[in-house]
Amino acid sequence: MGLSLTTPALAVQPDEMLSDPAQEARAREVSKDLRCLVCRNENIDDSNADLARDLRLLVRERIVAGDSNEEVKDFLVARYGEYVLLNPTKGGANWLLWGAGPLMLIAGLGIAGVFLRRRSTAAATAEAGLSAEEEARLKELLKD
Repeated sequence: MGLSLTTPALAVQPDEMLSDPAQEARAREVSKDLRCLVCRNENIDDSNADLARDLRLLVRERIVAGDSNEEVKDFLVARYGEYVLLNPTKGGANWLLWGAGPLMLIAGLGIAGVFLRRRSTAAATAEAGLSAEEEARLKELLKD
């Protein structure tokens, strides 16, 4: 039994590819970081969706126009929002998203700690029984 070395099948069609190998390599480099807006967790090179094809063509068009890799990504982010990036930046409003998980964990542990402390205090108070004053009041109420 032989070992089969395969690469993932790319959805890039021959008519999309650039004739300049260096530009095509740049297009592939940029595309691997761009999310297919239809498929969500696939990059645009792996997706067969029509929108992914449009994005691949747009990336190649911008590269041929002379944009750098970052300029191509910035253009797409300006047009489609940061969701188009498979790895969103860690700046601006995204800090809230990156920090939400740890903050929720800390808040949950704090709430659990307060709950457990109150429960143990309530159990200790219940076990102590009635005070002499409370017993006298109870006897008075039961007589009536």
